[in-house]
Amino acid sequence: MNLKSLIRDIPDFPKPGIIFRDITTLLNNAEGFRYTIDSLVEKCQEAGLYPDYIVGMESRGFIFGPPLAYQLEAGFIPVRKPGKLPAAVHSVKYQLEYGTDTLEIHQDALRFGAKVLIVDDLIATGGTAKATADLLQATGSEVLGFAFVIELTALGGRHLLPDTPIISLVQY
Repeated sequence: MNLKSLIRDIPDFPKPGIIFRDITTLLNNAEGFRYTIDSLVEKCQEAGLYPDYIVGMESRGFIFGPPLAYQLEAGFIPVRKPGKLPAAVHSVKYQLEYGTDTLEIHQDALRFGAKVLIVDDLIATGGTAKATADLLQATGSEVLGFAFVIELTALGGRHLLPDTPIISLVQY
């Protein structure tokens, strides 16, 4: 199946000169969504990635992470923006193009030494994925790798990430 054909290009969004890769057209195609999850599972297994937990970043990591966790027989843990988690959290600040942002995870979400796979819909510059990896490593977890549906290769995000397997299904 050609996943690119299920991803809609929106020119000049969110600002002029940007082509937004809209996954809603992939998500509303049952066969395409199933194929996406099955492909992520297959590539994880081929890479020998059998995590204890899938960690998904807010918000689209929440779409792909849980079905992947189910198929890999792993737990799912959300990484959220500040103020969204009710219990004590670990947090990490990271640099954006114009400022900073913060990610949080519950302090009791992971046990020391847990093996985790970080999942999101897209990797661009790699800042959010790297910040998530830093956050998880600070908890004593082992980052086994990363899985993305889309990779924007021209932005070089994979070069920021730790030396672990990086899976992407579609490259632009």
